[in-house]
Amino acid sequence: MPEVLRCHAGGPVAQVRLNRPDVRNALDSDLIEQLGSTFERLSADPAVRAIVLSGEGKVFCGGADVVMMRESLELTREENVAGAHALSVMFRAIDGCPKPVIAKIHGAALGGGAGLAAVCDIAIAASDAVFAFTEVKLGIIPAVISPFVLAKIGPSHARALFLTGERFDAKRAQAIGLVHEVVVADTLDVAVERVVNEILSAGPSAIAAAKKLIARVRETPYDQSIGLTAEAIATQRVSDEGQEGLRAFLERRPPSWK
Repeated sequence: MPEVLRCHAGGPVAQVRLNRPDVRNALDSDLIEQLGSTFERLSADPAVRAIVLSGEGKVFCGGADVVMMRESLELTREENVAGAHALSVMFRAIDGCPKPVIAKIHGAALGGGAGLAAVCDIAIAASDAVFAFTEVKLGIIPAVISPFVLAKIGPSHARALFLTGERFDAKRAQAIGLVHEVVVADTLDVAVERVVNEILSAGPSAIAAAKKLIARVRETPYDQSIGLTAEAIATQRVSDEGQEGLRAFLERRPPSWK
């Protein structure tokens, strides 16, 4: 079987690379399953402190696999539901990963590829990258990726881009919040490395707690958030990492995790 996904995790930074360059790193059932299982494994690995998601070849991810789309024409509604559920499980494995996930985007991120950009914590794109939620052009809808895209760009931009399926450049992607930084293509690796170094300078359990906090506060009514946030900061302050971080700051020394 061809190696559709490459993962190297020899240190604190795991490199996860889509490896179907001949089909623009299109998402088929095999790649979807491997992405989900890889992120579940990396989530549980205490040695991993950051994950970089990228694509081999000329583009980051061109969306759904053409062969898979052709085969879907013969599927029943129930079989289509099962396939969409598997795709959703994969996106949720990335979304729920306690480690920071950085998308390194070049070439294009279309359809499900744009969904991958949305579900990552930090997205850095080459200035010549192209984006689109192309599903309506095919008579379908970006349903599975919608929770992650709406959380990233909001309903206003989703209305404009989901309903037209139009392509847009990296500058617009940054303006709407789909990506966080746009750089010249040949400096993409440098930009990602800089962000990774910032992550490695922070407390790993604090990062995981902060990521969990974002999700919980977003789902909590305002009048209930006071207790949630007070408990969250108190728990972190009395943790071993919180104690070490505060002592290191007061003693003007690097914390143990650096």
